[in-house]
Amino acid sequence: MFRMSLTSDEIDHIAALARLSLTDDEKSRYRQQLSAVLDYIAKLGEVDTTPIPPTATVLPLRTVLRPDRVRPSLSVPELLANAPESEADMFRVPPVLDGGADG
Repeated sequence: MFRMSLTSDEIDHIAALARLSLTDDEKSRYRQQLSAVLDYIAKLGEVDTTPIPPTATVLPLRTVLRPDRVRPSLSVPELLANAPESEADMFRVPPVLDGGADG
């Protein structure tokens, strides 16, 4: 079986992507745990699944969504009543990307 062992640099990179600040003990523990998960996934990859159709399922296919139905909704003033800020009958929210309209 293929063994996947993550390096400390890879753990640092993963932690940075997740915006996590980890201690050395946590890095060591997560390196072992994530490596074990990847080993298990590699083991699953060894299973011969060629005779199984890609869309096979053990459950019957059915939709769990209700049909759309037109019904009365709230008015614009009712919708905006609890909004911290509104403008021109819309919710006003702070920009989430740099360079937005207000800064």
